[in-house]
Amino acid sequence: MHELGIVFHIIKQVRQVAEQNGATHVSKVVMNIGEVSTVVPYYLEDCWKWAVEKEDMMKGCELEILTIDALTHCDSCNCSYPTVANGKICPRCGSDRTWLERGNEVEIKEIEVI
Repeated sequence: MHELGIVFHIIKQVRQVAEQNGATHVSKVVMNIGEVSTVVPYYLEDCWKWAVEKEDMMKGCELEILTIDALTHCDSCNCSYPTVANGKICPRCGSDRTWLERGNEVEIKEIEVI
């Protein structure tokens, strides 16, 4: 379960930002998680609940996860399409000259502090 390592990394980054800005408590963190990022939101939330209670600055901190839909672009016909439903092959022209536009994100979007 790599989600625990991701949670530790997020907490470290959030703590640094909060300290740099003179915050005493972080009440909420909003994350963008891509649909094909390999991060399982349920596991991330479960690890989060355990880990934030170990940090004085983040006790009770809420985690909100926004799912970013995966979108793939086809260089052959210049269209974009939903990745999960269609995979690497373009549903419009059948080409495999495609690349992921979005949907692999794992990023902190917002930090709410007191």
